[in-house]
Amino acid sequence: MAFPPRPPRGAFNPRFKKEQQQEHRTNHMIKSPEVRLVGENIEPGIFSLSAANAIAQELGLDLVEISPGANPPVCRVIDYNKFLYEEKKKKKEMKAKAKTSEVKEIRFTPNTDDHDFDFKVKHAEKFLEDGNKVKAHVQFKGRAIMFKERGELLLLKFADALKDVSALEGLPKLEGKRMQVMLAPRIVKKKSGNELGKLHKEKPADATPAPQADASAE
Repeated sequence: MAFPPRPPRGAFNPRFKKEQQQEHRTNHMIKSPEVRLVGENIEPGIFSLSAANAIAQELGLDLVEISPGANPPVCRVIDYNKFLYEEKKKKKEMKAKAKTSEVKEIRFTPNTDDHDFDFKVKHAEKFLEDGNKVKAHVQFKGRAIMFKERGELLLLKFADALKDVSALEGLPKLEGKRMQVMLAPRIVKKKSGNELGKLHKEKPADATPAPQADASAE
């Protein structure tokens, strides 16, 4: 005698609604009897839910509830996938604008050679152009603290090499066996149209008189 087949695992649960996974209510998921309608190629206003759904269907679009807390809720007629793409793009742009600057460290020794110095300057310049601060320090080990003046000159030289893209926040300061300095990115103001216009002045008229024909009688 064969046993009755067992129901497969993960069988459909009628109480589970796929719509619950959506971030916004759309179309038949909207419960308010009236909505304020907005969108392209439609006349804004308050419509019954059935009328708003009919407008969206006629345009081949979705009815998306964008402000459920409003009275009545605000709904937009738009393709829902396009709406999600626009929302994702906006969040990405806001996140990029809200990016906080970091403090990047550049380390030197009192005996840093010119090649290593130039290499570190290029790295610091990139950090500053990205909007980050740069903390440069010279580490003194053992008796090297006797050459702290050399470290100070090195940091001032470093700051001078980056003067076009940075602002010095203070003179080199010795803390224990480390001397450090902080550089902040410099905000470069773009020239306005009026300033650029000053560079294009009209050339002065040639003051040299034109040669005249000889009018004397022969």
